[in-house]
Amino acid sequence: MYRVEDKYCCSAQEMYCLQQILGNVLRSDSNENNKEGYSVSSLYFDDWKDSCLRDTVDGIEVRNKYRIRIYNYSLETIKLEVKEKLDSRIRKKSRKITQNEMRHLMYGECIEDSGTVEDPATLFNLAIRTKGLSPRVIVTYERKAYIYQDGNVRITFDRNVRADEFTENFGKKVREQNWLRGSDAVLEVKYDEFIPDFILQFLERGNMRQTSYSKYQLCRERYQII
Repeated sequence: MYRVEDKYCCSAQEMYCLQQILGNVLRSDSNENNKEGYSVSSLYFDDWKDSCLRDTVDGIEVRNKYRIRIYNYSLETIKLEVKEKLDSRIRKKSRKITQNEMRHLMYGECIEDSGTVEDPATLFNLAIRTKGLSPRVIVTYERKAYIYQDGNVRITFDRNVRADEFTENFGKKVREQNWLRGSDAVLEVKYDEFIPDFILQFLERGNMRQTSYSKYQLCRERYQII
């Protein structure tokens, strides 16, 4: 099922005000390990033509991103994900993998899959065999997330976005400075068919501007690989 995804650039002050409001009516994400939220680290893959990056830059309506994701720099839970985007709607195919499977993928080797298109391992393996899919960049940031059950709403604030072009460092702390341009955080709102009016009213406060921000593109640009 595809979900709607809206993104906004917001200042530190707008982020603080919204978090104070949302914290009183929505519950926090289960990954949170302190009041500041949690760290997200993603190892992004691309093919030999950098098709994922080029499709993002060109604004291609239908595009995919391939990544391995961990939380709080821990390899205890590793997620293999393919994020499919159709205009403003997204769908994420995700499953857990082992550290050994992660290493195989990082070396450009296939792992066991179910053979179905709903299995991200199937899609990874196909891209490795046909397009030379391989690791490109590590993207890390701090996230504060809120959840509302009606409409399956998820609101996240991502800040201190940084990257590492040395993909073998995946799982280690990246200490680069924040690379967000013109904002202090990216606010993302994801929901199924509708979003409650009271949440919309909160989001309409201030001067936040909607954006098609891509953290993957930003971090590739940082290393002038575009």
